Amino acid sequence: QSTLSDLRNVVAEFVDERDWRQFHSPKNLSMALAIEAGELMEHFQWISTEASRRLTQQQREEVGEELADVFCYALAIANELQLDVTSTLLKKMEKNRAKYPANEYRGRFGANDPNPASS
Repeated sequence: QSTLSDLRNVVAEFVDERDWRQFHSPKNLSMALAIEAGELMEHFQWISTEASRRLTQQQREEVGEELADVFCYALAIANELQLDVTSTLLKKMEKNRAKYPANEYRGRFGANDPNPASS
């Protein structure tokens, strides 16, 4: 089992072996991440919510590859900016817990949730 630190190192080594840090500004990496996220979304663009939960093994593998690309770019940004992803994520989740208390948002996706079942 790899740790997040291990994965960051894998990404850093890959980049360093190719001398790509010169191209890996946070600006460029964030754009690349957005492009890969778009490629991930393409797999779900014209299918129903239910179908998106029942992918074939091949579809799951393709989605997994796109998700890996997104994650690689996210880790490359963290490497470039020397961000501690673990503590940053934990802090963000604390903010999310305060912003969206479970007792108020259970079964709802937002403050203006039009879902009558959540009222």
